[in-house]
Amino acid sequence: MSAMHKEMDVAKRAKVIEWLKTEVVDHVARLFKALWEGSTTRVSDSLASLIVSSYILGRRLGVSYRNLDDTILEKLKKHKQEGHQLEDWYQDISTLEDHLRKR
Repeated sequence: MSAMHKEMDVAKRAKVIEWLKTEVVDHVARLFKALWEGSTTRVSDSLASLIVSSYILGRRLGVSYRNLDDTILEKLKKHKQEGHQLEDWYQDISTLEDHLRKR
């Protein structure tokens, strides 16, 4: 690959990462609007889009999907051990951990 092609590839990769970052921000904004409107369908769609964009951004930054999944599971384990309030009140941490492990 020529030096010019390498430079173009680096520029393209940087541009894609910047675009994905704006996608994440846009999905957060859409989520907040959906919450304000009280639309369960739009909330679900916004959350799904945010998760997809986050996974893809991670991949573009060199984090594999498997690594991200493992990191999420470790974070959930840590929250449980530290007595996170959502675990104490609703068992949300355990429920999510169980869900992810069963996939």
